[in-house]
Amino acid sequence: MSVRVASASETVACERATMDQGATGSELMLRAGRSAATEILDRCADRLVNGIVTYVGSGNNGGDGWVVAESLCAAGVVVDVVETTAPRSHEGAKAREAAIAAGATVGKGSGRERLIVDALLGTGSSGAPRGDIASAIARIHERRNEGAFVVALDVPSGLDATTGATDGAVFADLTLTFGTIKRGQLISRMNCGGIVALDIGLAPDEAMCSLPVLVDRNWVSERVPPILPNAHKGTRKRLSVIGGAPGMAGAAILCGEGALRSSIGLLRIVAAEANAVAIHSAVPAAIFQKWPSTPAELEKLRVSADVIAIGPGLGNSPQTRDLVERVLLSWSGPVVIDADGLNVFAADIDSLGELLGARTAIITPHPAEMARLIGTSTDDVLANRFEVGSQVALKIGCAVLLKGTPTVIFSEDGQRYVSAAGT
Repeated sequence: MSVRVASASETVACERATMDQGATGSELMLRAGRSAATEILDRCADRLVNGIVTYVGSGNNGGDGWVVAESLCAAGVVVDVVETTAPRSHEGAKAREAAIAAGATVGKGSGRERLIVDALLGTGSSGAPRGDIASAIARIHERRNEGAFVVALDVPSGLDATTGATDGAVFADLTLTFGTIKRGQLISRMNCGGIVALDIGLAPDEAMCSLPVLVDRNWVSERVPPILPNAHKGTRKRLSVIGGAPGMAGAAILCGEGALRSSIGLLRIVAAEANAVAIHSAVPAAIFQKWPSTPAELEKLRVSADVIAIGPGLGNSPQTRDLVERVLLSWSGPVVIDADGLNVFAADIDSLGELLGARTAIITPHPAEMARLIGTSTDDVLANRFEVGSQVALKIGCAVLLKGTPTVIFSEDGQRYVSAAGT
């Protein structure tokens, strides 16, 4: 099953659904801790010679840390556990007893350890850490600055699993997250280091299957067809990029370069005539065409493309809105609308929807462009980045790719996808 992206409450609901189907809290804790220990042994074997220090809190995340301690002790690793508070739950107390019986000691660490495990706070925490937890996090940072490698269990302690808020949070080198990728991890990747999702057997119920899918390398490779040995520009399709107002050729050039890297067969860049030399110099493989101003030029554009991308560096003015409208009225094929191709419809999304009609279309706003399009604030878009595109996709009948960290993609049938690659 694909990895799903979840908020804190959605993660809790997935775990509850799994327990409703027969799993116990102890079983989930054992699965999480043992899978994390296996990952640590596989990835960090060279850092275990001097033993490890595990910082544990009183909640279930601390229980996971005790299971990691037990499993690593069983594998011959010396484990010292820094306990901020005794476990609150029966499952956590059992995990503590088992770890101590396996050889884990409760102390402060020797200072020679090259690996620290953070199991202080989990997905249920919010707000800045306080008291003993904050002091433990400060010590983890000291050890990391001295060269220790920090592995966080589920989330770096203090990171809000839903919003990505990081006030006082741990900076980890590796985060081993259980069952789902957390929204906050993708928003604040700088606190997480590498992120590895571990399967702990969450039940794939209807609620879990409705969560956004993480777009990873395997997901992409299963969907992008191979380029055949006898492929040529005629079989690889034709793209026209319309943008590049005077002095703004750069975005259209970058779009064209991206298209060529994806192996488009024939590229045409349609821009202001003043940009012809810049475009020919930067993208010699592209055909240049000036913005269409006559029916004949529009017809030439219509018959020379299999898909049109419109907006990069186009400029935002009544004249460029007129250009977008004329192109969309004369061309009924697939379109990608970006940047100023969207800005010219600020607070007028209904008109854009009418122009798109029933064609295949993708709009690719960044958060500020989305805010302008739907008449709200950028902060509101960011706060609702995993939901805001669904209503837009349904309203105007197209896919919505909301740029950012992470990028969230919405299809008009309600599916959501999340890409953590790039920015």
